[in-house]
Amino acid sequence: MAHKLAIYDMDRTVTVTGTYTGFLIHVARRMAPWRLALFPGVVLLMLAYVLKLVTRQRLKELNQALMIGFNVERAKLMPHVESYADKVMDTNMRQGALAQIAQDRADGYRLVLATASYRLYVEPIARRLGFDAVIATDHLSQDLRYVRARIAGENCYDTGKLRMIKAWMAGEAIDRDHAHIRAYSDHVSDAPMLEFADMPFAANPHKPLARLAAARGWRRVDWS
Repeated sequence: MAHKLAIYDMDRTVTVTGTYTGFLIHVARRMAPWRLALFPGVVLLMLAYVLKLVTRQRLKELNQALMIGFNVERAKLMPHVESYADKVMDTNMRQGALAQIAQDRADGYRLVLATASYRLYVEPIARRLGFDAVIATDHLSQDLRYVRARIAGENCYDTGKLRMIKAWMAGEAIDRDHAHIRAYSDHVSDAPMLEFADMPFAANPHKPLARLAAARGWRRVDWS
């Protein structure tokens, strides 16, 4: 095969716990501690999402607006993004995932981190992990002076994640018929990505993915 890709989900696959809420709290504490008083609003928004009153995409936008702000100057935000990446590396990594990443690199695979989390803080984490590419949810003003609490395009989740993986592959001139893909995820929402792979791995799977993996014959791995 001309291309060898190892595609990893991030939250609870490479990390032990999710990263988004921690990111909001980390930045709020350092940039505007008074915003921590608004955290109950995040809980209420999550309830609204469970009740299907808001979409997952809108939930993320509103949570960011509450905890960080609608419009934040990028230069002021980035030092806190970088310090959060350091914190994730120090306290929230699965050692088994790090070992597998190293093995895939040694096997000649191009490492791709594909996650619903924001590119804003995923890229610093990916850089520390030695990933070659990031496919993630983008802010509307990702590369501009101000970071807005708006998502550009779609949330990198479920079938949307697979569409974004395919678009990235097309942009890299990677023909699916000439690629060998390993894919790793903990969550059943990544079933489209896992089905797309030649070697799908249910990594630290929650119960729905564990059941699906058993039914499909996908390999299960449990990383500490």
